[in-house]
Amino acid sequence: MNVIDLFSGAGGFSEGFKKAGFKILAANEINEEIAKTYMLNHKDTIMFNEDIKDLSLEIDRLKESINYQKVDVIIGGPPCQGFSMAGSRIRKNSFLDDPRNYLFKYYYKIIKALSPDYFVMENVQGMLSSKKGKIVEEIERIFTEEGYKVDKRVLNAQNFGIPQVRKRLFIIGSKFERIDLYKETRKYYKEKVTLREAISDLNYLNSGEGNDCSDYLLEPESDYQKERRANSDKLYNHKATNHSKKAIERMKAVDPGQNREQIDENIKSVHSGAYGRLEWNNVAMTITTRFDTPSAGRVIHPELNRTLTPREAARVQSFDDNFRFVGSKSSIGKQIGNAVPPLLAEVIAKIILEDMGKRR
Repeated sequence: MNVIDLFSGAGGFSEGFKKAGFKILAANEINEEIAKTYMLNHKDTIMFNEDIKDLSLEIDRLKESINYQKVDVIIGGPPCQGFSMAGSRIRKNSFLDDPRNYLFKYYYKIIKALSPDYFVMENVQGMLSSKKGKIVEEIERIFTEEGYKVDKRVLNAQNFGIPQVRKRLFIIGSKFERIDLYKETRKYYKEKVTLREAISDLNYLNSGEGNDCSDYLLEPESDYQKERRANSDKLYNHKATNHSKKAIERMKAVDPGQNREQIDENIKSVHSGAYGRLEWNNVAMTITTRFDTPSAGRVIHPELNRTLTPREAARVQSFDDNFRFVGSKSSIGKQIGNAVPPLLAEVIAKIILEDMGKRR
């Protein structure tokens, strides 16, 4: 059961499929710092740290690198921004030829060349309504012409035991019967996991405190914490942002569940939830790439006057503690904020695994 991960990022998608029992043969990530994190955590996977265009133009090199093994699944999240139309009629190759969709084009070319039994795409839910739904319709048509039965669904991470509201669009294709994502994913629904259950054992750092590698100081208090800590002897990436005195004073004024409206000054921010404080007994809001910046949304710790640490954000994303992030502070923010939650990826992987079992 072999997988190739395109646009892999730090490897959340791969991590979930690996947990389900798949072998990740190869991955592609153009950013060097992010690729280093992927390689650190997936040592048995061949990493193509290059533009996907170059990889798509050298399929023989890709096949040779994986020893011509069969690829069962291709996963990834290519951006799709453009949509060209000629009057009311859609030209057959207009979407693939649109320069704004060049990343999708090469994702598609690799799928077409390797012909996996399944593919999975992940993207923001806004893609479903973009261009009045025409982009998703065109993607479905393109893959249907390649022999895939396609389904799509917006999935919310909090329904699968992940402690955050995170809605993402998943498009899945099968060369066999259509996989009903609504029906199949509901089998994996779990009780809500609160922020307290996710990170309360990490509740001891103030602004500017912590290290990239340290010992655990508190015992786990929930099954979720025990699961995340199960294979880790050390605590990585638990380092709090060193906030200014002014930012700390602002945070002190905000109660759990509240935001900048409680601060007695005019806070300028494009984010309506700027300087928002999280709540222990609720799930977090969507983890973004700027979870370390109080003006970027509801990212202030429920109790302490600081934003989430990278490890806390990774916990909310459902990464295990033995998954290490390397690179600059901003790069690590992107790695965590842009990742597919591993536990959600694992659900998708198990659904495909079950479907595979029907073919044997």
